[in-house]
Amino acid sequence: MITLTELKCLADAQSSYHILKPWWDVFWYYLTLIMLLVAVLAGALQLTQSRVLCCLPCKVEFDNHCTVPWDLLKASENASSPSGLPLPLPLRIQNDLHRQQYSYIDAVCYEKQLHWFAKFFPYLVLLHTLIFAACSNFWLHYPSTSSRLEHFVAILHKCFDSPWTTRALSETVAEQSVRPLKLSKSKTLLSTSGGSADVDASKQSLPYPQPGLESPGIESPTSSVLDKKEGEQAKAIFEKVKRFRLHVEQRDIIYRVYLKQIIVKVILFVFIITYVPYFLSYITLEIDCSIDVQAFTGYKRYQCVYSLAEIFKVLASFYVILVILYGLTSSYSLWWMLRSSLKQYSFEALREKSNYSDIPDVRNDFAFILHLADQYDPLYSKRFSIFLSEVSENKLKQINLNNEWTVERLKSKLVRNSQDKTELHLFMLSGLPDNVFELTEMEVLRLELIPEVKLPAAVSQLVNLRELHVCHSSLVVDHPALAFLKENLKTLRLKFTDMGKIPRWVFHLRNLKELYLSGCVLPEQPSAAQPEGFQDLKGLQTLYLKSNLSRIPQVVTDLLPSLQKLSLDNEGSKLVMLNNLKKMTNLKSLELLSCDLERIPHSIFSLHNLRELDLRENNLKTVEEIISFQHLPSLSCLKLWHNNIAYIPGQIGALANLEQLFLDHNNIESLPLQLFLCTKLHYLDLSYNHLTFIPEEVQYLTNLQYFAVTNNNIEMLPDGLFQCKRLQCLLLGRNSLTDLSPLVGELSNLTHLELIGNYLETLPPELEGCQALKRSCLIVEDSLLSTLPPPVTERLQTCLDKC
Repeated sequence: MITLTELKCLADAQSSYHILKPWWDVFWYYLTLIMLLVAVLAGALQLTQSRVLCCLPCKVEFDNHCTVPWDLLKASENASSPSGLPLPLPLRIQNDLHRQQYSYIDAVCYEKQLHWFAKFFPYLVLLHTLIFAACSNFWLHYPSTSSRLEHFVAILHKCFDSPWTTRALSETVAEQSVRPLKLSKSKTLLSTSGGSADVDASKQSLPYPQPGLESPGIESPTSSVLDKKEGEQAKAIFEKVKRFRLHVEQRDIIYRVYLKQIIVKVILFVFIITYVPYFLSYITLEIDCSIDVQAFTGYKRYQCVYSLAEIFKVLASFYVILVILYGLTSSYSLWWMLRSSLKQYSFEALREKSNYSDIPDVRNDFAFILHLADQYDPLYSKRFSIFLSEVSENKLKQINLNNEWTVERLKSKLVRNSQDKTELHLFMLSGLPDNVFELTEMEVLRLELIPEVKLPAAVSQLVNLRELHVCHSSLVVDHPALAFLKENLKTLRLKFTDMGKIPRWVFHLRNLKELYLSGCVLPEQPSAAQPEGFQDLKGLQTLYLKSNLSRIPQVVTDLLPSLQKLSLDNEGSKLVMLNNLKKMTNLKSLELLSCDLERIPHSIFSLHNLRELDLRENNLKTVEEIISFQHLPSLSCLKLWHNNIAYIPGQIGALANLEQLFLDHNNIESLPLQLFLCTKLHYLDLSYNHLTFIPEEVQYLTNLQYFAVTNNNIEMLPDGLFQCKRLQCLLLGRNSLTDLSPLVGELSNLTHLELIGNYLETLPPELEGCQALKRSCLIVEDSLLSTLPPPVTERLQTCLDKC
């Protein structure tokens, strides 16, 4: 049994489709109701009449027709018998049949003599009406269309009722009213003030259009902020619209089903209007019934009266008029579908009137549904379009983001980084919260995995901002924000997942000191037609490139001659051409990482001001060219780590000014004695090699402060090592040492000692002499600590300072 609740839900579901019904669909609905009333009225009249046909026997026939006496009298005046005498006429007609005989005659004449159209007229009207009604609602209940239509109506209602829609439209109206006012004010200022020309000139100083460089937008005239719940609901609607558009826009099933049902209506209209007027003449009042029932009644001809003839004629004529109206409306709807561009719905007019210029045109079923909604009320498509605009979505995201990331929450994210700077790291957000610009103490801003970031003019509030990191994010900078960054930003790090072009705004940061580019495309040769802009970075001192290059870009060597530090990480790709390095005479630090060089490039030896050279992970097997480093008098730091170097040439002793030497992670088996002629060395790392001993001559490195031989095969330490009195860090872990010399106590400056992973059984008590050594910086097995005297152990345990 159907309950009232179920009926209410059914009625609500039917009424929800009124949005998709244009005026002709509504007109069809009412015409169908009237046709149904005609069918019901005709059927009711036919069922309620006890005698549809009233028949009387024909006692007098003339000319094979049943006639009455006065008709026969008229005929007798013109005719006579063969004898010339007039024909005899009965004075009156008497019907003396029984009532049941009359009923029998009525029934037989109704079945055999009454025309089928007059007999079944109510049922034909009902059948036609049901077909029309079925055609009108077929597309709403067809399996391939009903779910899409129901989904669209649900989304459309949510779009219409969303507070975000009202806010967006009100902003559009307010902006349209504000824009002429601002335009008139700007014209007034241009005519009365000469200073405005300077402002325009400063804007026109950019020699080319700036992709990703936007002018500041007009502030929203409304100050209301969406509730958090309302913002989340609007965000969900955006996602639903995206999925619905992806699912529907590629097909035209709804359009074709609707077109087919209209064609069926037109065909049915033509059919009805063809046969109904023709058979309308068969509905007559008098019916001559000739049946052979003389054995039962004594008569074989009867004269019948069809009691519903006149009213059926009126109803049939009225029905024909309704069908004509229905057909004309169907023809108009068919003309509308064939003539209009229903396969595409353009928001061109709306884009011109609103501030959402990115509303996309839609196609196929999506376009057709919006066309139907337009026929009902154009306001629906306008409200729906708000959720097709990326600008609108970004504004909503920004509001939701501001609600989620308050100033208090952002302040809790502020940390002191390794360089003792106040840093804010934002990771995987939908955008940049506006509350960030309230953190005036921030020095470093790190943005990572944020799809779209826009720096507005409010960034000028960050007076202490000096460093900006943009990792796997797209950054757009307004003109006022660029002016601020141009004066204040010192360090910029850009990192992209895919290879992309350097944003144009980067080349306007004239005070930039350090630039780190990872995943950026740099042309190997500068183009006159498209200047790279590096020439404007006159203050740049450090450039870091992480990419896959075959040669050092000429835009770097030609346009940045004053560069002091160049770091190139080629990610394992072979760097072939290095001759243009000779132009960078002011270079002080050079890092060529993972460039697959195999040998030290000769062009490096022309950099006379070079102080630091890093050749990490270059598959170097020999360093015979090391003698040429004597042409670099300022070279103090040489990093040959993470290669395949098997031995060190004796010519290394010629590098008298060398202070730091990194030879770890190689295949070195022995050390040349000439190495210890580099008496200025204070940092020597020989970890992760194949060394078995350390020469006694290590004692000549009197300035040595850091010495690492971790992960080698050393069995014994020379006494000369303990003559390096300035030694602070001694890393001897994972070797083959069996004992530690008591001379270790003479290293009074020792602060870090690593012994773990050896074969030591005891620790010398002379460690008490290492007064600067702390327990946290003594890396050794816990079991060996018990071999020390209790006073030494207690002192180490009480000193918990970190290294």
